[in-house]
Amino acid sequence: MQEHLQAIEDVLKSQNADENGLSSVEVTNRRSRYGFNALKEAPKKSLPRRVWEQVRDPMILILGTAAIVSGSLGEVADMCIIFVVIALNTVLGIIQESKAEAAIEALQKISASMSKVKRGGEVVSIPSSELVPGDIILFEAGDAIPADIRLIEAASLKIEEAALTGESVPADKSAETLESTANGKDIPLGDRTNMAYMGTSVVYGRGAGITVRTGMNTEMGKIADALTSHDTERTPLQIKLSQLSKTLSIIVLAICAVIFTLGFIRGGTEHLFESFMTAVSLAVAAIPEGLVVVVTVMLSVGVKNMAEQRAIIRRLTAVETLGCAGVICSDKTGTLTQNKMTVVEHFGDTKKLRAVMQNCNDATFDTGDPTEIALRIFGAKADSLTRVGEAPFDSDRKLMSTVHKLPNGGYVQYTKGAPDELLKYCVNVDVSDESDDVIPLTEDIRSLLRVENKNKADRALRVLGGAMKYYDLLPKDFSPDVLECDLTFVGLCGMIDPVRPEVKEAIDECRAAGIKAVMITGDHKDTAVAIAKELGIAEDETQALSGEELSAISDADFDVTQYRVYARVQPEHKVRIVGAWRKLRQVTAMTGDGVNDAPAIKSADIGVGMGVTGTDVTKNVADMVLADDNFATIVGAVKEGRRIYENIRKAVLFLMSTNAGEVLAVFTATIAGFTLLHPIHILWINLVTDTFPALALGIEKVEDDAMLKPPRNSKEGIFAHGTGFISILQGVFIAAFTLSSYLLGGGGAYGITMAFVTLSICEAVHALNMRSRVHSLFAMKRQNFILWGTVAFSIALTFCVVYVPGINDIFALKALSGNHLLIALGLAVLIVPAAEIIKAFYRLTKNA
Repeated sequence: MQEHLQAIEDVLKSQNADENGLSSVEVTNRRSRYGFNALKEAPKKSLPRRVWEQVRDPMILILGTAAIVSGSLGEVADMCIIFVVIALNTVLGIIQESKAEAAIEALQKISASMSKVKRGGEVVSIPSSELVPGDIILFEAGDAIPADIRLIEAASLKIEEAALTGESVPADKSAETLESTANGKDIPLGDRTNMAYMGTSVVYGRGAGITVRTGMNTEMGKIADALTSHDTERTPLQIKLSQLSKTLSIIVLAICAVIFTLGFIRGGTEHLFESFMTAVSLAVAAIPEGLVVVVTVMLSVGVKNMAEQRAIIRRLTAVETLGCAGVICSDKTGTLTQNKMTVVEHFGDTKKLRAVMQNCNDATFDTGDPTEIALRIFGAKADSLTRVGEAPFDSDRKLMSTVHKLPNGGYVQYTKGAPDELLKYCVNVDVSDESDDVIPLTEDIRSLLRVENKNKADRALRVLGGAMKYYDLLPKDFSPDVLECDLTFVGLCGMIDPVRPEVKEAIDECRAAGIKAVMITGDHKDTAVAIAKELGIAEDETQALSGEELSAISDADFDVTQYRVYARVQPEHKVRIVGAWRKLRQVTAMTGDGVNDAPAIKSADIGVGMGVTGTDVTKNVADMVLADDNFATIVGAVKEGRRIYENIRKAVLFLMSTNAGEVLAVFTATIAGFTLLHPIHILWINLVTDTFPALALGIEKVEDDAMLKPPRNSKEGIFAHGTGFISILQGVFIAAFTLSSYLLGGGGAYGITMAFVTLSICEAVHALNMRSRVHSLFAMKRQNFILWGTVAFSIALTFCVVYVPGINDIFALKALSGNHLLIALGLAVLIVPAAEIIKAFYRLTKNA
């Protein structure tokens, strides 16, 4: 269909619709015919494909080959255990991948866009996915176009269509029917001025239109149909860890080659298979292929936690970046304040002032101008009188007057407006709650009232005055010149948009964490400074700049570190401020709600969109969307970002230290000429004592001092500040305790069993040490009961393998006597004091 060449009436007719919108019955019928307004997603992976992706790792394939060889040589038990390990790893990987996908799908539902449509003559807001052809859609600046639409109304409408046409300049739109080209060819997409397409966005004006195509039938759907796959987004941390795994793989394979060669030289062909199996299983145990999986799960769980705290993460990389945030540039209204004007002070005759604000008012208690609503609420205790005449508000005279009929006869006029203007038309004053005495308004009293007005205004209050006048007969003329004279002044109301009560604490938390809070607002400088001082963002007006003052400063002279408040700014100012902080290598977050905020949000390291007041354009370019538009939520997200990164770091260091311990112990034993552990033991330890505690470390609560440290450098590696060396040192202790256990057990089957018990329990207990990289285990007040559970589970399984008849035969282990068990356990728990000594030394060197 070429709706752009059809008159509006013809398009409506072809869609069997009218400008009042569709009925609910018709919507149901059309949805069953056209389906939901959504682009077809890439097909989900089949179970066989998921299984293949889990087992196609070269090390797993080598291990599987080893299992087959083992079985062919009669080692059925070894073969079965190896296959069980592979199966468990595969199942665990699939479950983890499914949970991550479910978390992302849940977030997509939370952040689904909404559209305003006419249904049955009424304007309602519905999820965009529920649109059907024939729906009448209304949109304005900041909204995303949710379907292909033929415009039926366009007021100064401009739409950004770069996603479809490549044109960077917004296209002007109208509802006029287009003429076909002279050569009979169809009009190019970019020239269809009476059409709006899915995936584009309104940057100016407003409009309405009829939906002509939805979902995969739209122009955007045609593009989506060509896409058969999509790449899963990986964070820089995941990429670094993947690269680390490859590097370690090369190193470990070299070590394994040495082990295999030495075993062959010393044992000949009869020990060839044993040496091969030891080398292969050690490689699988030592290479931290599970790192990326663990990180993905932790990031996904963190994203879900943030969503529950009303911070919706749209890009996974934002989780990592949040932990590095050093500057938060925030709008004032609605983010730092409640976006709800409130009368906080008043002066004068309270009863009469309430009557003025109640009756000289066009707002209701919940709809209208915020200032008018605040005054209506203030005047709620006064009687509401019948209005019989008015002189509406005018921005030139800054006054509004209304005339009302009194219940007992006569009439009263109420006037409100800017105090300085209102006083010009007052001749009397009545500002006492104790009496109704009306006295002449002398110059001295007038001066006192002006001082009262200035005192309130200096404290960033918006001040409006009230006055009144009685009539015996209804005035014949309601013009301002007639009504606004000979008035009696009755008082002043001071209003302000109060700060959110939780924001000041959040600002204090930012300061302690080395994060700079910056206010960027369109409000007047005096108001912005007053709010900033109350919140602790700025100390005085010297830390504030107006947009005009900022424009007068060159980039060379602009020292962004000197200012915390920017007032009356333009969009280009916001981009400039963000850019100045980023030049100083400060990871910068920027909040916003309007279309004009989008460039600054996009240029920031962390773009934050407002979920309540924000436009679709703002949300679409943001990395994170606040479901409650609250600054405190940003700070909470930063804290969660720090927690997630720290827990990932703990898990990585835990895996590195335990794997290092295994490699060093087996390598040393091989060099010394004895068998420390059989391949089946290494595989078992790797599965039971590594993966589950590592995942449990991911849910560790935020440490008490997490927001008392400066922001982490975004370029900093995960092994910075000597933590890589510490991981190796911890691995040396684990290897030493394991080798000592073997030697104290006298070698042979009992020595191997003692080494197995020591290594298994040592690694499980070491997970408790890793609850904090810095603080003592015994100083931590909150407990991670899930981690304790995984440790207990690992220890219990170790005892089963050693003491349950039949199972210990499969593992070639011997039931230990009480003395041997105590020695093995005693050596295992020595990892706790060893780790405590390392942490104490680390704290002393102030590297934490």
